[in-house]
Amino acid sequence: MSDDDPSRTPEATDPTNGTDGTVDVTEGVVIIEIGRPARRNAISSDAAQHLHDAFLAFEADPDLRVAVLVGGLDDHEAFCAGADLKDLPRLRPSGPLGPTRLQLSKPVIAAIEGWCVAGGVELAAWCDLRVAGEGARFGCLERRWGVPLIDGGTYRLPRIVGLGRALDWILTGREIDATEAERHGFVNRIVPDGTALAAAVDLAATIAAYPWTCVVEDRASTYEGLGLGVEEGLANEDRHGIATLESGDLVEGLEHFARNQADRAARGERATGAP
Repeated sequence: MSDDDPSRTPEATDPTNGTDGTVDVTEGVVIIEIGRPARRNAISSDAAQHLHDAFLAFEADPDLRVAVLVGGLDDHEAFCAGADLKDLPRLRPSGPLGPTRLQLSKPVIAAIEGWCVAGGVELAAWCDLRVAGEGARFGCLERRWGVPLIDGGTYRLPRIVGLGRALDWILTGREIDATEAERHGFVNRIVPDGTALAAAVDLAATIAAYPWTCVVEDRASTYEGLGLGVEEGLANEDRHGIATLESGDLVEGLEHFARNQADRAARGERATGAP
């Protein structure tokens, strides 16, 4: 086992144990922190319960629109090293790591620094988008220890990176750097090390500021369409689109467009037909 292996963690006592870590940072955006730096944010039973409860609270709060999941607010060593093999989280309907079988109606963005391996990959795959520091490292390292993917990895990875690449990740258990993870489509943005959380919060704030019914309906249509045939998928898209058109979002969007064009004209810029 090498010195840089994420399964080799300090024996220091973790005072928070991942049980306290939600921070409202801007309008509509909340940060949810794993908060177990002494264990490279590996998920224990208590940490799994914390994540489960925090995401259910996020889902239930109408004032919160986008969540950002991070290993630690000031922790650049690891996003998550998977399940804590010294305090394995129990099996639960919502997923052993806590939220990975929950189907939320609102977006979640993973802010990834350092190690994102084993169950950490599955936790990140559960999120809608992934922002990673350029030094982040990924991999299904649980392959080495005979630990199965049981938090959605075999379901979500092929849908994110494609079957061939997913099997490469899953069967070899090799380490993958951020550049390759972005090339495979797993990472959506690469940013300088130490800035993933700030970049993820900025991205979350951008999404949260859009007309919200449209965001939620288009997101739902995208996920639901994955399991449908063409005709069913288009009918489903139509149903979600009509729900948006019948809401106040279209009026809000058109008003925003008009203000945007007026601002451009006031600055002497050429008005366009695009927002």
